[in-house]
Amino acid sequence: MAVVHQYLEFEKPIAELEGKIEELRRLSDPEGINIAEEVARLSEKVERVLRTTYAKLTPWQKAQVARHPERPKARSYIEALITDFTPLAGDRAFADDAAVIGGLGRFNGRSVMAIGTEKGSDTESRLAHNFGMARPEGYRKAERLVALAGRFGLPVLTFVDTAGAFPGIEAEARGQAEAIARSIAALLDAPVPIIATIIGEGGSGGAIALAAGDRVLMLEHAIYSVISPEGCASILWRDAAAAPQAAEALRLTAEDLKRMALIDSVIGEPLGGAHRDPATTIASVREGIAAELGPLAGLDPAMLKARRQEKFLQMGRDLGA
Repeated sequence: MAVVHQYLEFEKPIAELEGKIEELRRLSDPEGINIAEEVARLSEKVERVLRTTYAKLTPWQKAQVARHPERPKARSYIEALITDFTPLAGDRAFADDAAVIGGLGRFNGRSVMAIGTEKGSDTESRLAHNFGMARPEGYRKAERLVALAGRFGLPVLTFVDTAGAFPGIEAEARGQAEAIARSIAALLDAPVPIIATIIGEGGSGGAIALAAGDRVLMLEHAIYSVISPEGCASILWRDAAAAPQAAEALRLTAEDLKRMALIDSVIGEPLGGAHRDPATTIASVREGIAAELGPLAGLDPAMLKARRQEKFLQMGRDLGA
C-alpha cells in the first residue's frame, strides 16, 4: 500500500497508530523491544480501526475521501489504462484548457478515445489544471474529441473528477452553460459506446458534461451531486458549516446513486480508500470498464444512441414521479 502523507480529520486514530509504527521502524536502539512483533501488532490494530471507520462513513466523510489530495487523478488512470496514448489539445476556437485532458490510445488492445477532468496532484499542477474546473474551451475540446471518436468508430472512456465547471466571469462571458450543454449533447448523440467513471468528485453540470454515457461507473468513495455540500449549505442553511447536513440531504454517495438508478455500477476501493492503494484501485477500474465495454461494442450505432438518450430521459421521469 502507498504511504499516506495526509490524514483526514476522522482518521486521527489511524494516523497516531501509523505514526507509532514509523517511530518503531526508525529506532536504532530498541532497548529489548521486539520491533517486528510490535509492528505486526500495531499493523493489525490499524487494519481493525480502518475497517471499523470505513464501514460507517457518513456522506460528509465520503466527500472528504473523494477529495483526498493523494487520491489517483484522471491522468493516473489514463497513463495506467491507455497504452500508446496520444494527447489531443485545443477546442479549435479559443484555447486549450488543461482542466480537460484527452486523446487517442488503446484500452486492452482496443482503440479508444480517453477524456478526463484533471485536478492535479501538487500545487504547481493544480494551478496548471485549474483544480479540475474546466472553462468553456475545455468542454468544447471534449465535444470535439467525442465527435472525432464518432467519426472513426472509437469507444469513448471518460474519467470524471471535478468540483464543477469554473464559475469565473470570463468563463460565463465565453458561454460556459452553452459549452456544457453542447458537450452533454455530443455524448448523448455519439454513435459509439461511452463509459464514464466517477473517480473522485462529480460536481454539477461540469461532471455531467463528461458523464452522459451508456454506462456510468462510480468508485465506492466517490461523490456525484448537482452541487457541492458547501454550496448547498450556503444556499439552504445560509451557512457553509452546515455542509455535513447538506451532504446527507444530497444523497451523493455511490450507494445512494446506485439505489436511485442514477449510476450503473459501483467499483469497490481498497480498505481506507483509493489513495491507500492506487494500483489496486486502477486495476479494479480496468476490470469494471472491460466488463461493460464488451457488450456495448457490438451494438448498432442507432440503437446505442436511442438507448442512451432514453436512459437519461427515464431518470427525469422516475425522479419526478
